[in-house]
Amino acid sequence: MTINPRFVEKVLTAFIRQELSRFGFKNGILGLSGGLDSAVSASLAVRALGASHVIALILPYGTSFSRDVRDAKELAERFRIRSRVIDIAPMVDAYFSGHPTQRLVLKGNKMARERMSILYDYSEREKALIIGTSNKTELLIGYGTIHGDMACAINPLGDLYKTQIRELGRTLGLPPKILRKKPTAGLWPGQTDEDEIGMSYAEVDRILYHLVDLRETRREIAGRSIDRRKVERIASLIRSSEFKRKLPPIAKISVRSVGHDFLYPYDRDR
Repeated sequence: MTINPRFVEKVLTAFIRQELSRFGFKNGILGLSGGLDSAVSASLAVRALGASHVIALILPYGTSFSRDVRDAKELAERFRIRSRVIDIAPMVDAYFSGHPTQRLVLKGNKMARERMSILYDYSEREKALIIGTSNKTELLIGYGTIHGDMACAINPLGDLYKTQIRELGRTLGLPPKILRKKPTAGLWPGQTDEDEIGMSYAEVDRILYHLVDLRETRREIAGRSIDRRKVERIASLIRSSEFKRKLPPIAKISVRSVGHDFLYPYDRDR
């Protein structure tokens, strides 16, 4: 599961540059949380596009995440990219004042989607494509919000496990405190990804690598001295989150249907 960080850096910077150019864009925009994934995406974007063509939005909920805001600002200064802090609390609180709930997951989903709503607004304002920050681990187990943090125009990190991203971050020269930071989606105070998942990213990635990349059976993986219950849980998460990894299926009626027969823009110049 190890990677060649320099080779990965080369591939991903070329990917960002080529995909934006393909659609006629020069600028990229992303949400900068102060965490590892967005820091790696920002670093790659700067290498691919140049600092003057990268915009970062820092989107905290109130003052609950002041350390993350501080870290995000420091990263923006380090990368020499334009940044703006926008507090999402007024928008989120306005909604829940009329639709109250005690369920943290509902509030978290709303926060994630509010952030992405603002990013898409600024995407149009700045004529910039949104660069995603969701990693392979999150995508495979469904640890993300549809139309929230999972939304983007391109995603350079989607085929890298969380532990691989940390390895890439070291090569990119990210600050040690970012590399050591506990992963969190910034949804409520004290929330961490690993607490919600119920195991460490190292454990999750090891199971995913054997399940997905090596295509081993659950029995074979359990034979590697990995807790069978954890293997079953990860397999269950993959199955139950499949809908998050696909475009909405379209019922086929005509001869050429979007997503079925019309897959490429061949007709554009005809």
